[in-house]
Amino acid sequence: MRARRVPGGGSVRISVPGFIGAFLTYLFLSIGSDPKYFWAVEEIIAGVIGALLVSIFIGSIMPAIKRRPSLTSPVRWAYAIAYLPILFWQMLKANLDVAYRVITRKINPGIVKINPGYKSDLALAVLANSITLTPGTLSVDVNEKTNELYVHVLTVKDDILKECKKKKRCRPELVSGRFPIWVRRFAE
Repeated sequence: MRARRVPGGGSVRISVPGFIGAFLTYLFLSIGSDPKYFWAVEEIIAGVIGALLVSIFIGSIMPAIKRRPSLTSPVRWAYAIAYLPILFWQMLKANLDVAYRVITRKINPGIVKINPGYKSDLALAVLANSITLTPGTLSVDVNEKTNELYVHVLTVKDDILKECKKKKRCRPELVSGRFPIWVRRFAE
């Protein structure tokens, strides 16, 4: 993100990736609206203005993140793309499990503390979002000092409960399956 000076005012942060993403999204959603061409000139102007506003908004609320060279690795991007089917499969299984739990009323809710051992905030954020996207689990809080994640689980199984009580925390795999392993491959 770059800071641009506004005449007569302070600096405004414009997120270049935010601009590109917003503009491409606008173009994708408005394709084919002009009978002669893909887009009318007015639509492109509106898209640029909208994307500029979005990029200013994103730039003002997001902290300046230094580019990490590890995120430019094609291998990490391949792992990230390979992670998506795993995430969707786990979401499907969790949907069926939640439906079963709702019908049978077999729930034992609880909050479980896990420590995935990540050093980067990106990996912790991806794991927390993956857990939250999976029905039946919700990332409730994170301890920023220790990178421990507190997860609300719809059903805490007895074997998980015993291990968690014994060690005062749970292995991440017990709560979130293979998510921590895959997230470590591309976000750590």
